[in-house]
Amino acid sequence: MEPFIPRELFFTKGVGRHREKLASFEEALRDAKIARFNLVTVSSIFPAGCKVVPIAKGLTKMKSGQIVYCVMSRSETNENRRLIAASIGLAIPKDKSQHGYISEHHSFGQTEEQADEYAEDLAAMMLATIQGVEFDSETTWDQKKEIWKLSGKIVKTTAISQSAIGVNGEWTTAIAAVVFVQ
Repeated sequence: MEPFIPRELFFTKGVGRHREKLASFEEALRDAKIARFNLVTVSSIFPAGCKVVPIAKGLTKMKSGQIVYCVMSRSETNENRRLIAASIGLAIPKDKSQHGYISEHHSFGQTEEQADEYAEDLAAMMLATIQGVEFDSETTWDQKKEIWKLSGKIVKTTAISQSAIGVNGEWTTAIAAVVFVQ
């Protein structure tokens, strides 16, 4: 049997609310349009040569009940007014024959923009460490981004985040995911 190496992936995100924690998660999966699949979470490698496609294109190649691999971030709360966020970051190397990195970030008290920046930074940092790009751990985000850009070894970074605020003691779940298309 040949190993499964994805050639395409898509980003998605969603939020769900329900008095039951599991049902809240299910609602978030529905909002993200991935509830009809059997999801298997995997670690953080962006396969060499993989393409990011729009969610609509990716979903057309998948069937209900299918086992689907994904990198997922999930954040939950049942505290009223608690801000949660789930984020996925991506860093792709310039050399397409090499793998990149996908990061997951789960947080409290961060907006989508703050969580996006953190997840993108985390993915770029993981990629930079195998690309030989050096920087001081105290370097600011803007300084790191400039160092990575000047190195010429990281071609693209991006992120997707879902934030939500807990309401009336119901469970609130935020998810963000990269879904591998088979």
